[in-house]
Amino acid sequence: MEAKAVGKYIRISAQKARLVADVVRGMGVDQALTTLRFMPKKGAGIIKKVIESALANATQDDKADVDNLYVKKIIIDGGPSLKRISPRAQGRATGIIKRTSHITVVLDEN
Repeated sequence: MEAKAVGKYIRISAQKARLVADVVRGMGVDQALTTLRFMPKKGAGIIKKVIESALANATQDDKADVDNLYVKKIIIDGGPSLKRISPRAQGRATGIIKRTSHITVVLDEN
């Protein structure tokens, strides 16, 4: 029994979110949530929310055993970028790229 949750257009770069995702991939859900709670990265709180959403989706099915769930897949894809301009000296401008990502979490039973 698989449970899935997707977070779209999250305001964090995919590269930074993947650093956190690599740590919790394959862990049990309880251990992953505990690890993310104490991790000092911005992506930890975001990924924790998506895992909790997938856990809530799993509890909707009566057949699922919540205690045996683990993080089967966690995929971080790049989303659209917000492009902004920052004024610089002598009338010039430089671009600022604010990146977004799509986070997909799939939980499965052991």
